[in-house]
Amino acid sequence: MAELYVKPGNKERGWNDPPQFSYGLQTQAGGPKRTPLTKRVAAPQDGAPRVPPSETSPGPSPVGPPPPSSTPSRPPVGSCPVSTVDPVDFPVTDCETLLEDVLKPLEQALDDCRGHTKKQVCDDISRRLALLQEQWAGGKLSTPVKKRMALLVRELLSHQWDAADDIHRSLMVDHVTEVSQWMVGVKRLIAEKRSLSSEEEANEDKTAATAENQTVPEQDP
Repeated sequence: MAELYVKPGNKERGWNDPPQFSYGLQTQAGGPKRTPLTKRVAAPQDGAPRVPPSETSPGPSPVGPPPPSSTPSRPPVGSCPVSTVDPVDFPVTDCETLLEDVLKPLEQALDDCRGHTKKQVCDDISRRLALLQEQWAGGKLSTPVKKRMALLVRELLSHQWDAADDIHRSLMVDHVTEVSQWMVGVKRLIAEKRSLSSEEEANEDKTAATAENQTVPEQDP
């Protein structure tokens, strides 16, 4: 087979010279043919592009926004959620009613003192109570003052004179600018009511002692 590729002629070549091959004889003999590199490869008949195995291997998921979730999202921290609860109607305290609850017992105590106290003193107390009513109705008194006055009246009705006097002093110390015009009358009213109560208790004790002496039977000598 090798003789087909050896060029004829040149008989004088040495015995160790390499044989001279002929390119034309090789092509005529139909040697192995190579596929030209510029020739296109036919696409597969199923229509799907052929993907190299390295590209079909599972890899990291593409970066992007997550798919929408079916569960409802929570509001961000710090935001105020919108309330769907119906508002509850709370009873509004009437300031005028609260004024009457405080002023009426004080006026009743002043009426009790009339006839036992000088008219000038009673008139001054009445004028101070009118200032209290005017400032309260005009919104010039704070809530702490109103609450303490309600406590003072309760102690006055219970004949707790020391407790009522302590509340009076606390108001004069903590809220002197609000109560200075009329608290003097309240203080005088507490003192007069206390004095009247002491007189009534003394009279009751005297009356009870007299009745007890009258019921004791006389002993025969």
